[in-house]
Amino acid sequence: MKKFTNHIRIILELAKVRITSFVALSTTVGFILYNGALSFQMIFPTLGVFLLACGSSAINHVQESEFDALMERTKYRPIPSGRINKKAALLISVIIVAAGSLVLYISSNFTALLLGWIALAWYNFVYTPLKKKNALAVIPGSLIGAIPPIIGWTAAGGSPFDLQILTIGLFFFIWQIPHFWLLLLIHSNDYEKAGYPTLNQKFNKQQISLYTFIWIAVLNISCLLIPLFKISSNIFSSLLIVLFGVFLLLTTKDILTKYIEKVVIRRAFIMINLYVLAVSFVISIDKLLLREF
Repeated sequence: MKKFTNHIRIILELAKVRITSFVALSTTVGFILYNGALSFQMIFPTLGVFLLACGSSAINHVQESEFDALMERTKYRPIPSGRINKKAALLISVIIVAAGSLVLYISSNFTALLLGWIALAWYNFVYTPLKKKNALAVIPGSLIGAIPPIIGWTAAGGSPFDLQILTIGLFFFIWQIPHFWLLLLIHSNDYEKAGYPTLNQKFNKQQISLYTFIWIAVLNISCLLIPLFKISSNIFSSLLIVLFGVFLLLTTKDILTKYIEKVVIRRAFIMINLYVLAVSFVISIDKLLLREF
């Protein structure tokens, strides 16, 4: 039983379930925004995307195992720690990707599946190699975060080119950039130790903090497009979105002056993620309950 539990733990680590759960959540948001109701049908597209994201994350473990072994925060991951070898990890990832593809295709449509494959290919075969060569790889890499809500929207019957869901995709796209740069400020030494090109080689921490805060402000601005494009047309929801944005700016502005203090950076990292969760919750509730008021 203990051996089985250890195997499950390894698979969950390979799948990066904390991150991939958020990917699945954003897929659900996209489905709700088009469908306008909680539906049993949304479970399977969400599961399909979750499995695809898990498989993609497992492939990433294989791709970066040598680099992971050099970083303090990643050296205990399954492959560098020796708990599983690359071949076994790759086999697991292929099985998970195949299962996710099957679930997504059966439960929705080929367009949703194609978007899922594009996200996987972009993450593993564009972003992952690119970030080893260029410190600004996170900007094109952030496209990955925009795709899951569009998959949910498409799975519910919408077009991936509808302006409403593209607006949501833009919101998630922009969020990824300050999200990563805050991680960079926390773990800069680790990234440099592993040989990744980082912004620290081009800018000092004060400059990186400034650019990160600018992206946080841009994230706020992009959020204002949500009521503009009638994604959230209820006055209470729109007001909440604005208040969340103001609160985010107030709680993250310290990175401009206290960029050396990791506790400040960590707090900003937590706040920006909570902000995205809060906005996702509000627009979903607006669509489900508040539109009639």
